[in-house]
Amino acid sequence: MQELQFPTYAFRFKSSENKVSIFDPIRKKFVILQPEEWVRQHCIQYLTQDKGYPISLVNVEKELRVNDLKKRYDIVVYNSDGSIHLIVECKAPHILINQETFDQIARYNLSLNASYLMVTNGLNHYYCQMDMESERYNFLKDIPHY
Repeated sequence: MQELQFPTYAFRFKSSENKVSIFDPIRKKFVILQPEEWVRQHCIQYLTQDKGYPISLVNVEKELRVNDLKKRYDIVVYNSDGSIHLIVECKAPHILINQETFDQIARYNLSLNASYLMVTNGLNHYYCQMDMESERYNFLKDIPHY
């Protein structure tokens, strides 16, 4: 897999039927290693190891409804009170992050009301803090530690 712009982490892999899987510590199972999954697993490690977010507050790949459409978010980090602290949208490294990507996560946030947004393709990372009153996001250099 391609080297990403994250610190180096130790991952668990297994191979079965000519497919490589990576262990997801949130879902507690092996998932097929695709480019987007490679980014997602790096991001999970970044959030839990480098930013100090407890694994118990992290959720991965769950369904949500946006304007009666079923969508799936990549990563959500909850606050201890159950509100949503952070939504992360992961893309494969070859996918360019553009306005459409930010529109996607902003639509998700209409339902989730997160304080922070992160968009990454593993090579480029963008962080925003939501300003709910003016309905806009302010770009940050990084997301805060837990």
